[in-house]
Parts: sequence; C-alpha cells; structure tokens
Amino acid sequence: MNTNTHANEIDAFLRQLFPIPRSLTGDGNRDTLRILQEIIPLEIIEYPSGTPVYDWTIPDEWIIHDAYIKKPNGERVIDYSECNLHAVGYSMPINKTMVFDDLAPRLHMLESNPEAIPYRTTYYSRDWGFCVTKKQYEELESFSDPLEVCIDSEFDTNGAMVIGELQIPGETDKEFLVSTYVCHPSMANDNLSGILTAAFLARDLLQNGTPRCSWRFIFVPETIGAIAYLYHNETEMKGIRGGLVVTTCGGRGPLGFKESYLGNDLIDRAIRQAFKDRSIEPICYPFAPDGSDERQYSSPGFRIPMASITRDKYYEYSQYHTSLDNLEFVTGKQIKESLNMYRDVVNILDQNLFYCSTTPYGEPQLGKRNLYPSTGGAINQQGAAVSTNHGELDAITWLLFLADGEHDLLAISERSGLRFSVLQQVAGRLVEAGLVESVSARLTV
Repeated sequence: MNTNTHANEIDAFLRQLFPIPRSLTGDGNRDTLRILQEIIPLEIIEYPSGTPVYDWTIPDEWIIHDAYIKKPNGERVIDYSECNLHAVGYSMPINKTMVFDDLAPRLHMLESNPEAIPYRTTYYSRDWGFCVTKKQYEELESFSDPLEVCIDSEFDTNGAMVIGELQIPGETDKEFLVSTYVCHPSMANDNLSGILTAAFLARDLLQNGTPRCSWRFIFVPETIGAIAYLYHNETEMKGIRGGLVVTTCGGRGPLGFKESYLGNDLIDRAIRQAFKDRSIEPICYPFAPDGSDERQYSSPGFRIPMASITRDKYYEYSQYHTSLDNLEFVTGKQIKESLNMYRDVVNILDQNLFYCSTTPYGEPQLGKRNLYPSTGGAINQQGAAVSTNHGELDAITWLLFLADGEHDLLAISERSGLRFSVLQQVAGRLVEAGLVESVSARLTV
C-alpha cells in the first residue's frame, strides 16, 4: 500500500487534537471529527439524546464551561482550563463552599502514581467530582477554612451524540470494519493514537484507488457509540466479514496483538502474517470480553470477529487513564510504526485472492515464459556461479502448486513461509502469463 504519511504530519495533528475536551457527547467530539475531515471525507452523523438503542439510551449532551477549586484567598488550586481531566466526566453542576472533609469523598487521586491526574467518569448517573494529583490533594487537605468548589456544566436534553463514518466501496461487496473511539479527553495513547491511525489508514485506502473489498471506517464514543451504530445499521453490520478496533497503538513499548473472539479467524491470521513478514514477535493477548468495542461488534447478535494491533495496550502501562498519557509518551513516529502494521494487514485482507491454475495437469513450462532460469542445474547448488532468484522461483512454484481454488494467498504464505507481498507480486506475473486466474474471474467465464 503506497503512502506519503510522515511522522511529523501525525505529530501536527496530535498537537492540534490533544487539548480538545472529548466525552460521550459535546462540541469537543464535533471539533475532533471536523479536524479529521482535513484528512478524510468523514460524514458526521448525530444521534439525538433520548433515543433508545437496544438496551441503552443516548445520553443528554454534556456541556462544561469551567471547573475549579479555589483556596480561601481565591486562588485556584484545581483548574479545568489547565487540564480537562480535572473534572470527572459528565459531572453535574455544583457551586458551593465546602470544608475539606466534605470535599474529600469527591476527590480522586492515585497513591501509586502521585504525579498523575486520573481519568474518571460518571456517565450514567448524576454525580460530580474532581481528579487531582497527590500533591494537589495534600494541598487542599492543608486548608482548614472552606474551599470554593465549582463545576459549571449543564445537560441538554435536546442535544446529540455525534459519530463519524466513511464508507469506501470496493470492487466486491465483501466488507471489513475499522472502528476507533473518540470519547476520551486529553490522553494521547488512549486514544488519540487510534483516532489518527484509523484516519491515515483510511486516507491510504482512498489514495490507492478502488480497493477489492469494501471498507467501513467509524469513529464513535466507546460502548454507547458502537451500540448506537450497530442499532442504526443492523442489517449492514450483520454482513461485515470482520474488522479491526484501532486503540492504544502509540506508546513506547513493543507491538502487541489482541486476538478476535475466534482466535484463528482470517483477521487473526492476517495480523500474524503481517508481523511474521516484518520479523516482529508481538505480545499476544488472547481474547477476553473486556477492553474496547470488540465486545459490542462480536456480541451474540452480530459475532463480527474483531482484533487489535496495539503498542502499550490499555491496562498494560502505568500512564493508562491518567494525565501522564501525554505527548511526551506518544509520538508520531511511534504511531506510524503501528500504522505500518495496520496497512500490511489491510493489504492482506483486501488482496487475499484464491487462484486456479489454467494448466493443472502437471507443471507448466516456465522457461518459455521467462519464469525459469535459462541454465538449469544450478538451483540450490552451493557455490554455483549462476545467479538465481530463488525467492521468486519458490513463490512461483508454491503458488502454481496450490493454485487449486481452495488455497488463498494467505494460506499459501502460511504454508510456504514466503512473504505475502512476494506472493502477491508473483501472482500478478502469473496472471499476466496466463498461468493462473483468480477464482472470481474464472467463475464469470
């Protein structure tokens, strides 16, 4: 897959998107999706608050203007404008003075990570709170006089939850899904890394002409967004072949792979092959019904096999769900390395054809088609003076041998140990030589 995405381009979007206060709903999500429209032609869709979606209901739109805790002298100790993680997500409005002992149950901090501001939400119950570092907690605790506490927020019953969608029609109606979530505020790995990886992956597909398969990219708030999308697109989603949940792929650690619920689906095999082709041994995470939206897409009513390529997977790094998941932890270079893996997987899925030999009775004569060395006898002979492209010849012989309409390119790659891209190129040469044809092409004759 050809691409002109550079790490510094990703870095520029990271800096632009990082400060935006995202949540399940609100203008932060709208602003994020509008910025992504600079990369791809996303359609922005609104689901009105109060709309039932299966067992859930689209929540009221949350609007937050400001939040702070002031010292007795009026100076702000906690300031939402400095870090949008300070206010617990979906906090109800509050404006009162409180002594520390009354405020303490509303404060969230991490003893184990004292420099971090944790990320907390109260999406589906009316409540409020603040997230602080241990130092800030201790400073607030030191005041005996009442503190001024304010969360300037409101709930719009006539609001909406926004999602982004891009459908890329292919030559066939075989369709794959790429999903990422846009509800997390200022955290770079979870999940600005996924948002930008998905956006640039979609741009690559668009720039490479019409794909063979159809591809559906969606940018949704986690859980409720995926459920709402499934509800509004139930018939189409039941036809999805499989997909990728793009999340936490921009950290400093080694690459990882969370399996689909099937464990050895086409999606899993394509990811394993992509890692093998790059000589990378990823951390393998067996499927569990937690984490991100794979548990929605793979739920009993849909059973779409979904997998993820990660780099510092959620739960697995100390900065997870804190203010330390920032632009010092995540870089465009690190995201690009994950993006390259996703590109390889998309190429394998999109170009994974079945082939049939047009000369199935014995081996075709390769020499007269310039597909075999003109001087015989030197293949695999140590010290032979004749140079032979063994890799290409191996690919030719393996592909011809397994071109029976029952082995796709991925299966041939797995069986032969050859890179998928090598087999893909050789398959094109054999088609041009008239020695093989794709099953779909043969069935139309």
